[in-house]
Formats: sequence, structure tokens, C-alpha cells
Amino acid sequence: MHVGMASIFQNPDRDNGVSDYSVYQKDMKLALMAEGLGFESVWGVEHHFTDYTMTPDVVQFLSYVGGHSKNVKLGTMVVVLPWNDPLRVAEKISQLDCMSDGRVIFGIGRGLGRVEFEGFRLDMGESRERFVESAEMILDGLEQGYCEYDGQLIKQPKARIRPEPFASFKNRTYAAAVSPESSQIMAKLGLGILVIPQKPWEEHAAELKSYNELFMEMHGVAAPRPYIGGWVACDKDPHKAEAMAREYIVGYWNTVVKHYEMASDHFASTKGYEYYEKLTDSIADLGVNGMADFFMDLQVWGTPEQCYEKIKDIHSRTDCCGFTGVFRYAGMPIEMAQSNLETFARDVMPELKQLGHRPVFDMEEDDAPAFMAAE
Repeated sequence: MHVGMASIFQNPDRDNGVSDYSVYQKDMKLALMAEGLGFESVWGVEHHFTDYTMTPDVVQFLSYVGGHSKNVKLGTMVVVLPWNDPLRVAEKISQLDCMSDGRVIFGIGRGLGRVEFEGFRLDMGESRERFVESAEMILDGLEQGYCEYDGQLIKQPKARIRPEPFASFKNRTYAAAVSPESSQIMAKLGLGILVIPQKPWEEHAAELKSYNELFMEMHGVAAPRPYIGGWVACDKDPHKAEAMAREYIVGYWNTVVKHYEMASDHFASTKGYEYYEKLTDSIADLGVNGMADFFMDLQVWGTPEQCYEKIKDIHSRTDCCGFTGVFRYAGMPIEMAQSNLETFARDVMPELKQLGHRPVFDMEEDDAPAFMAAE
């Protein structure tokens, strides 16, 4: 199994005098430790305008990490396509891949935060259509060396991508999918699934089964195995590990509720987001604290042995090819986060690397995009 780490740059303590600059210095320290600790990839997420996550340009973050490392893959978790000009996304991803010698893992998504759509003056109800059209244009562009598209929302005259993509992005492009509808869209687009756990693992497994069947039906080949992300609280002392999880994983969940307005009813009236009404209903039924406990139980926490067994169980349900952990979040002190990261790397990761299937991230000489192979 491939093992990565992610930096998410949260600042829930800004009102208590913690600067965004301070958060960046701490989270960058962890990201730059990753390669030396044996992690195989570093991931970043895209969010805007609030203290939930402060990475407005995930490609820029990964460019810095790539320049300070030699081998780690560089993963976007995710680039939110409706918030970006798709031609610029294609250009930036190709540039990062050229600069890093083919180390990019390209993750994409459609976005969920109303505050972010409003900040970019976008109709959230158009996000699914905008995502699909952008994805089609970008994915085709990265394989053919130019972007051209005539859709309902995206109109792009033919324009070459420079620097040209030098390697195919097939088998290293993933999309975040939470709703069953999204999983079906990703299968049709030929994308792998990036699972960010928000519901019982048996539900994820059932939806992945449907996705795998549709992928085979549509493309005639097996789907890429899914990739899993999750929040980690790892300590040799089980009591300390549980205390860390209860304070910080639960604390992270509270930032989710705030940023995404999970306690409101706006999802029910927003086209394409009807599925998320189930989450708001669950919060109403269980209460915020009950949902926080449920979310915590989905994540990876405990002693190194418990963390390994949790990921092993996830693997048995999903047949995943990799796992990326988030090790600092919700204002966790840097000393605790560093211990969390190092304990996981030393006592969990070696066994994880022996578990299950490996992803097809490394490019071979014959993996040039179609336009180069034809030259």
C-alpha cells in the first residue's frame, strides 16, 4: 500500500492571536519532514476565505514541497474545478509535472462550501455540470496536448498546453466522491475514487462496488483501486491517543460543521447537493456531539497496532491502494503533531507498505500521452 501525508493549514485559533503565518510555518515543517520519514507522497487541499483550510492554490504549495524533495509524489486532494479556469488548471498541472519529473497525482472535486461559491460569484447549483465539463476538457487536454471544448458552461477555443504534458495522467487521476451520484459520474469519466470518510465504511464499500461495475461496463478494464484519506491520532499510550482523538478529531469535525453550514438546510434547496441533506438530518437526529463521535470512529486513531488494524479493516472493505493521513488539525500543538507523524511513520507505515496492492503512480517510458506517442 502507498502511504502519504497531507497538510491542511487550519487556523481555528485566529481569534486567540494565532496568526495564519504561524500556522503555515508549522504545517510546512511537517510537510517537509515527510520524505525523510519514508512517506511516499505529500498532499494538499484547496479551500478559500475561512480558517477551515487556508490553501487557495494547492499546486503552488506542492511546487514548494517538490522543490525541497526528490522522490515524494505530489497529490492534490483536491483541485476544485468549478472554482478554477479549467485551462489554467491544465497548464499548472502540466507545469508541476514537468518541474517534478512526473511526480503529480491529480485529484479533482466539485466543492461543497457555499461561502466559497459565493466568494467566487458562482452559482453553486451549476457545480455538477461545471465540474463534468471542466473535467472532460482537462483530462482530454492532458492527453492530447491542447484544450478545446464547447459545452453549456465551458467554452474554450483550441489552445495548446505549454509546457506540454510529457506523461499520461491515466491511472494517476482521482476524484473525491461522497454521494452515489458522484461515484457514477467518476466512473463515466474514467477517474479513480478518492474516499474521504464521512459515512459508514459498509456504505463506501457498496458504492465502490457499483462504481467498479459501471467502470468495467463503460471502459472494458478494471477501475483503479480507490485511495483513502483520513485523520490520524497515533500514540503508544492508548489513553493519550484517545484523548488526542477526542479533542482534535472532534475539534476538526466541528470546523466541518461550521465551514459547510451542516446545521442549516441549504443543501435541500441547492441543485446537485440533495444527498448532503442526509448529513444535516443525521446531525439533527444524533446532535452535533453524536455526529462528532460517529466521525471520530471513522478515522484512524489509537496505538500503532490499533491504527494498523483500522487501516487493514478499511483495506479489507475497499481494496484500497493507498492511505494518506492528516496529522495536524484543529489547532493541535506542533509538538503533538510531530510526535503523531513520527510515531505513525516509525511504527505503522512499514507494515502498511506490505499490505495489499500498489497503485500505478510511476510512469513508464511508453506512458507518453497520445499526441506524443504519435509523433
